[in-house]
Amino acid sequence: MVASLDNVRGLTLAMSSSAFIGLSFVIKKIGLKKAGDSGARARAGSGGHSYLYEPLWWLGMVTMILGEIANFAAYAFAPAILVTPLGALSIIFSAVLAHFILKERLHMFGVVGCILCVVGSVGIVLHAPKEREINSVEEIWHFATQPGFIVYSCVAVVGALFLIFWAVKRSGHRKMLVYIAICSLMGSLTVISVKAVAIALKLSFSESNQFIYVQTWFFIFVVIICCLVQLNYLNKDWVSQSATQIATQLCGFVTIVAGTFLLHKTNTSSTDRHVESAPTPPPPPPPPPDQICVQG
Repeated sequence: MVASLDNVRGLTLAMSSSAFIGLSFVIKKIGLKKAGDSGARARAGSGGHSYLYEPLWWLGMVTMILGEIANFAAYAFAPAILVTPLGALSIIFSAVLAHFILKERLHMFGVVGCILCVVGSVGIVLHAPKEREINSVEEIWHFATQPGFIVYSCVAVVGALFLIFWAVKRSGHRKMLVYIAICSLMGSLTVISVKAVAIALKLSFSESNQFIYVQTWFFIFVVIICCLVQLNYLNKDWVSQSATQIATQLCGFVTIVAGTFLLHKTNTSSTDRHVESAPTPPPPPPPPPDQICVQG
């Protein structure tokens, strides 16, 4: 583990962000239920926006904003490979709180999933790399305009549009997978943009104004669009699903893949270390010189 002050700050902010976001899910779920039970307007799961008139939903939104601010600040100090996966801890907070507040029973699968999230987060923290020094937003723009990332971005946007305009109309109200897929695709594009904006703020406070670059404003625009899309479909998904169900389904597939990978990686690493640590045998001794006996 590469222990640094910036990594510790980023870790603290990321964990506090998960706590706020996990709590906000529960508060918003209560608000969504109250808005749906009122019957005055269409439910969020049916495409309505009655939750906008519910004070509890706005309280949950404020809590989520606080969590996102902490998460935003974490990207300025720690590498994205450390901050992003720690967002899974919000599932644990929301599942535990839902068990006690919403009276949603946390089944054994949910408990195992939460434990796996904790174990995975510990592994990430222990092996978090030191972040590369970045001196301007233009450097991030250089990485973001590489052919590989451009191709992925196009695929993600096309996939999200396909889900929004085709899949949602046919099965979105019955299958939460469609909503989760939309949020995940947009979230993958949010990470690089949030990282860029966070670094721009950090450098700007260090007397190196980054808001004079067009790239900075482009990243801000991407963050706003992605967050609005995720917010809309996350509300529709959350109104019809419990926190324990989401925790179970998200962890099931990851458990199988991660377990297989870690088992293979551990065996490979152990073999490599054994080969590297094995002592090198000494060279064979030179043959004795020929002895010549001289008889007098």
